[in-house]
Formats: sequence, structure tokens, C-alpha cells
Amino acid sequence: MAPSLTGFTYQRVHVADGVSLNAAVCGSGTPVVLLHGFPQTHLMWRHVAADLAADHTVICPDLRGYGASDKPVETDGNVYAKRTMAADIVALARALGHERFALAGHDRGALVAFRAGLDHPETITHLACLDVLPTLDMWEVMRGVTAAVGFHLYLMAQPPGLPEQMIAASPDAFFGHFLDMWTNDPQAIPAEVRTAYLDACRDAVPSIVADYRASAGIDVTHDQADRDARNRLRMPVTVLQQDWGATLGFDAAALWSAWAPDLRHTTVTCGHFMAEEAPADIAKALRDLLAR
Repeated sequence: MAPSLTGFTYQRVHVADGVSLNAAVCGSGTPVVLLHGFPQTHLMWRHVAADLAADHTVICPDLRGYGASDKPVETDGNVYAKRTMAADIVALARALGHERFALAGHDRGALVAFRAGLDHPETITHLACLDVLPTLDMWEVMRGVTAAVGFHLYLMAQPPGLPEQMIAASPDAFFGHFLDMWTNDPQAIPAEVRTAYLDACRDAVPSIVADYRASAGIDVTHDQADRDARNRLRMPVTVLQQDWGATLGFDAAALWSAWAPDLRHTTVTCGHFMAEEAPADIAKALRDLLAR
């Protein structure tokens, strides 16, 4: 059997036409929703979620297109737009009885969380984004040979067909590459969890590619519209990320400050999969955020 979050109850929750999300729920108290990144599932939060569930209601879904959640066909860019995926999360929380909640996301989940914060400021009370830049800023800093670190962004930005075919030809090598290269502590992702991640990704190549393709298209359009309108995140925001700016030549805190007036930005020394490599530090950062 695939691993699960110990002590959590699992349910499928209808969030949109033809789309239900797999969600793990535990605890009581003010609600916190945790969104996973790539190439992972909700399992990445297993340590942090257990910590927070001591005094919060913790909800850990698989995003649309990932894990055991539904994977609608990409008929157009809206299907996997972060705006659509953010609406999924608001609908999920509402279905579970929560009109307002704190939201933390890692990697792809952080982009969904960022969009939720802009689109639903009355709903998101606190926001944490782990190891990303907003999509618009990300594309603006990715240039020159140093951008090779993000080769997958360019591959999955291509029109439907070729990227899906190439990745599906050797999915374990493709997704496993990131699990190997982006962690400083390989022991942080034990064999059974790694296997669960690879199994989930192998079964979701078209939807994962569609998620990334949206970030090279409609997500940029949405971010640009918010930048032009000077829309900003109204809630307390915490950002934790590696020092990619040292390599790619940007000031991450300054880029985030343009979006988030109430920002606490911290550079971490662990690898990309920080909720698995340094769960105590991440749980503390989230608790500090919730106290603001």
C-alpha cells in the first residue's frame, strides 16, 4: 500500500465540474491548508502536518492533476491555470466547513497559494510560499546559461505532444532526476515515499505537463494583469527559499516585497525539499506566521 499521513482521515472532495481532490484532514482549531510541489504529492507535508495538527485543523490535498486527485484533460489553458487550481482549494476548504484559512504552498503549490492570495484576499488569512518566485518574476530572471537549472520549465512549456512523449518514455528517470538533484539530504525522502512520488508522477504525465504549460502562458497573463493593476497580497506573508538569486543574479526579497507589503523573507540552507529536510524549521516558520 502507498504511504499515508498517520492519524489523518482521507476523503475525496468535489471542487469543480468533473474534479474531486484527494485530501487528508486531521486536528482541530484554526484551519491551515498545505499544498505540495513537484514532483511530489501531499505526502511531502507528513512531518510538518503532524506538528501543526496538534492545535490546528490541517488539510493536505493533492493538487488537481497530481497524486490521487482528478486529472482533467487540458482542453485549454484555463484547465490548469493557477487561478483554476486556487479556486479548487477555496472550494475544498469551504466544503470542509472553512470560509477562511491560512495557506502554505511549496514549489507548484506555492504558485497556487500565491494566486489564491491575490484572487481571494478575503479568504486567505496568512500565506506562506516555499522556494519559488511568482511566475512573472521567475520568467524574467531565467536567462543565459544559468537558466539551464530550469530546463524542465522550457521543455514543458512546449505545445502538447512532444514534452509528454519524451517524459513518458522514461518517467522515473525524469522525475527521479529532480528528487536526486534538488535535495541536500537524500535520507529525507525514504525509499517508500520516493516510490510513491514516482508512481504518482508516472500516472500523471499529461496533467503535470499541462500545469507547467499554463505557467508559460495564462499564468503569466494573470500575473501581469495584477502587476499592472498594482494588486498586492493583503495578508501576512512568509517566504522561505534557497539563495537562487546568488546564481541567477536577482534579489529574491526585493522581488517578493513588490507583491507583499507584510513580508518576512528568509533564505534557507537546506535543499529544495525543505519540508522534508528541515520539518521542525518549517513548522516553526509557519507557526510564527500564524501568530502574526
